[in-house]
Amino acid sequence: MKHYLFSLLFTLTFLSNVAAQQLKSPNQKFTMDFSLLSDGTPSYTLSYKNNVVIKPSKLGLELKSDKKTMLFDLTYSTNPAEKKLLFDKNSLLNNFTITDTQTATFDENWKPVWGEVASIRNHYNELAVTLNQKETDRKIVIRFRLFDDGLGFRYEFPSQKNLTYFVIKEERTQFAMTGDHTAFWIPGDYDTQEYDYTTSKLSEIRGLSEKATTANVSQKSFSTTGVQTSLMLKTADGLYINLHEAALINYSCMHLNLDDKNMVFESWLTPDAKGDKGYMQAPNHSPWRTIIVSDDAREILASKMTLNLNDPNKIEDTSWIKPVKYVGVWWEMITGKSSWAYTDEFPTVQLGVSDFSKAKPNGKHGANNTNVKKYIDFAAKHGFDAVLVEGWNEGWEDWFGHSKDYVFDFLTAYPDFDVKGLHEYAKSKGIKMMMHHETSGSVRNYERHMDKAYQFMKDNGYDAVKSGYVGDIMPRGENHYSQWIVNHFQYALEKAAEYKIMLNAHEAVRPTGISRTYPNLIGNEAARGTEYQAFGGSKPNHVTVLPFTRLVGGPMDYTPGIFEMDLSKLNPDNNSHVNSTIANQLALYVTMYSPLQMAADTPENYDRFPDAFQFIKDVAVDWSDSKYLEAEPGQYVTVARKAKVTNNWFIGNVNGDTSRTSTIKFDFLEKGKKYVATIYADAKEAHYKTNPQAYTIRKMTVTNKSKLAQLSAPGGGYAISIVEIK
Repeated sequence: MKHYLFSLLFTLTFLSNVAAQQLKSPNQKFTMDFSLLSDGTPSYTLSYKNNVVIKPSKLGLELKSDKKTMLFDLTYSTNPAEKKLLFDKNSLLNNFTITDTQTATFDENWKPVWGEVASIRNHYNELAVTLNQKETDRKIVIRFRLFDDGLGFRYEFPSQKNLTYFVIKEERTQFAMTGDHTAFWIPGDYDTQEYDYTTSKLSEIRGLSEKATTANVSQKSFSTTGVQTSLMLKTADGLYINLHEAALINYSCMHLNLDDKNMVFESWLTPDAKGDKGYMQAPNHSPWRTIIVSDDAREILASKMTLNLNDPNKIEDTSWIKPVKYVGVWWEMITGKSSWAYTDEFPTVQLGVSDFSKAKPNGKHGANNTNVKKYIDFAAKHGFDAVLVEGWNEGWEDWFGHSKDYVFDFLTAYPDFDVKGLHEYAKSKGIKMMMHHETSGSVRNYERHMDKAYQFMKDNGYDAVKSGYVGDIMPRGENHYSQWIVNHFQYALEKAAEYKIMLNAHEAVRPTGISRTYPNLIGNEAARGTEYQAFGGSKPNHVTVLPFTRLVGGPMDYTPGIFEMDLSKLNPDNNSHVNSTIANQLALYVTMYSPLQMAADTPENYDRFPDAFQFIKDVAVDWSDSKYLEAEPGQYVTVARKAKVTNNWFIGNVNGDTSRTSTIKFDFLEKGKKYVATIYADAKEAHYKTNPQAYTIRKMTVTNKSKLAQLSAPGGGYAISIVEIK
């Protein structure tokens, strides 16, 4: 028996060596090596320009209540190591052999319905490794796709007799770092991504985790070394690494948990109410795990790998999907100037029972006919597309914090909000109305009303909806990012597509490129947005991190454009300060890419600064080309974009905590042509805290040979519109 085990060990070692597989990217800069360890555990490494990026890292999944057949009786063996070899065959983690490998090359160009560029190249080399677990006769496939900007891989579960229905206890995907890298991170949390980013060494995450986990209305941390994706990293020798996932469908959201002794990240899935991480039925597959790498930070921002790992567009007729620039009755409620609730008389509301026609209005309700018409008039005067109105429907008096199931019906308006009348008024002005559906986390109630709510929208001329999931999820015990709730978000998106409705989901799971497949997903929040500037403020460098993290998965409805930074001027009880200059707020329309952009401040504040407001009026929301001119996570981002319709160019620069001079070239402009550039910049004395409204506006003639050195204040930046001289 001992001799047989020695031979078995030798054979396993030999097979793992000869079974090593290598994959190279089309440009040959990346190399991925796959092999089986001596115990049959799948493992991979990733190198970039001959330098190791990911050290040998294990792959596999641990299944719940997994029963396996034992092939050998080692009752008489006295060697514990021999017993461990054959008895610790755990789930879909080890004891695999390679039974097949398939390679392929793929190269195409596809056109997004909207986006940063008019055409995207999807070019990769692929390796699909079929693994068989002999003692259970179970089969999985690990599929690798290596692009010129990084690696994507996923687990696939083919149809088979011995692996049909199974429950994931934990996915055990590893990302072994080569050192104590600098990380730009937010704490791992099952319910929120609405945290400021912390910049630290990996070894410092544990000590900083408690301070980084600030209060939120719904949150659930799982580890003092847990972080969320998209995770941005920088090595000591200047290599940029981004870890994320793509095509998150019918699976729970992946976080990362750090073994800070060995600097190894391991996947950590979001559990459901029972603590399970995923219910699977073969054939099926996991989302893609992604690693984007470059020695140039600008290439991380330009990467389209996340989109490329998603399925092509499934909506045949996309003529109704249109980028939108909008204003709305929102910021005045966020700051506390106005309220969502209609009355202060009802301590509790029962829909269909509470009679709002007999209630005394509180005088602060923002969604009233007169106020909404003011926003419609403002939108029409300044060329906006739509007006969002929050707090229009019954139920806001006790909507939050009561674990209330039947909280809204998404149909019944307050007495001072005339749905049909306002629709007709907006239509006469050429303005669309944008619907708001807050669920208060009661997803069961939302699904119960969804068809009627979407039909109500179509009947009243609403083409887009902003949905919200504030608070703890119902059914009780579920988390915002568990498999069941991820499936709800997808259900809402696909149902919206049936009604030809564009969707902008807030407090939903962070995007993973699904907007390629369902381009009616024109926006997401899923991060700390502008609203937190009214809740005490965000770090001034926050917007220099988000393009490297949150935006890797898709556009964000960041709601920029705040001109009054002292919020006590809107609400004397709110002493928050917006940590940004006006020039920085203008630049966000270019650096924070989204086909859905809001001018978030009130009309009165824009009327005070009409010259600066002109940039918001002019800037496009759909692009044919984008150039990343400068980038360093946490410090600065400078982007140039070419408008799809007018061919005008726009540049945005956002700056972090420290004043710097941004230096750019205009070599992206067409040769032989002259342009007039209007530059909206920080004044010399500008500072996000002490002088945020100090800006200058100047014009200059530029060509593709021009250069610019421009001051960016702390928390500041600049914005440029560029128009060809005919």
